[in-house]
Amino acid sequence: MKSIVEISKLLIEQRKELGIEQKDMYMRIGMKQQQYQRIEAGSDVKLSTLLRVLEGLDLELSITPKGTKTPSNQVSESSVDLNKSDLQDDTDDLEFWFGSEDKS
Repeated sequence: MKSIVEISKLLIEQRKELGIEQKDMYMRIGMKQQQYQRIEAGSDVKLSTLLRVLEGLDLELSITPKGTKTPSNQVSESSVDLNKSDLQDDTDDLEFWFGSEDKS
């Protein structure tokens, strides 16, 4: 489980990554700078407040069982093994589905 300090650091990093300041959170989610400052300082917050902050920082909450790295509802890139040839259109059956316009 992430600690409050770790979550606060992630929020700070994301805010800076987006190039916004604490005061900008008012325009994004209607939260005053002072209130947002307390969250980044590690203050305990309600879940609804955290979700609001995550939305304002283009983040989402993901809950996973202990010991797993990715949420069970996500597919990791390594679990999908497709070749480019698998993604090519299967042209040999196009005539079957669409017919030929050249038929007389």
